[in-house]
Formats: sequence, C-alpha cells, structure tokens
Amino acid sequence: MLREYKISNWFLLGLLSWLGIIILRKNGIIIPFINAYFTDLITIPMYCYLIQYVMNKILGFHWKPNLKFIITSIVYLSILFEVLCPSISDKFIGDIFDVVAYFMGGIGYYFFQIHPQKSKLFF
Repeated sequence: MLREYKISNWFLLGLLSWLGIIILRKNGIIIPFINAYFTDLITIPMYCYLIQYVMNKILGFHWKPNLKFIITSIVYLSILFEVLCPSISDKFIGDIFDVVAYFMGGIGYYFFQIHPQKSKLFF
C-alpha cells in the first residue's frame, strides 16, 4: 500500500536555506551571521523533524519528540560538532555560540512545534 508522504514546508525551506548558504560559500560570498549561526539555529529543528517524519510516516509509529529528546539531541550534536569534529579536523571550529544556537533552535522547536500552547505563556 502506498502512503502519501507530505513533507513540511518549513523543513523544505530549511533545506533550501542550507543549499543557498552552501552555494554562497562555494562562490566566496560569506554573510557573517547567516554563515556562522543560522545553519546551527535550524539544525536541531530539522534533525527532530526528520526523525519524527521517519518514525511516523515511514516506520508507522506515532511518536513526537519530547523535551528530553530535544535536550539530548542538543547535547549530542554539540559534543559531536563542537568538540569531537574540531579535535580531528581543521575544517571544524568549536564555538560556544554554535551550542547556544543549537539550544535556541531546539527550544524554539519545542515551544512552537511540539507544544505551541506553552509558547503563549511567553508571548
């Protein structure tokens, strides 16, 4: 049986943003904030959405990332990309502001996608 797989427009926008930033970098065009932190800001939301999509649409589960999963993902990706990768390759640079961007993206995803009713407490 074929299922219809509809991918989030926000996820597609994130992929297009990443692609655009990669193309700009390859052509020597560097926009400081976007190049340094925007990709990190959208990493956790895209990571969580992709895992949720695979779990639910492809594997047939009914799963939603909770705060524990999001925090664990932030810690995991922070250690991977800000500690381990810079220690084995000069192409990576460990930056505490990248970790802050992961955290902001993850918490934003939690409040605006997973529990939007909780975000009304703050805004």
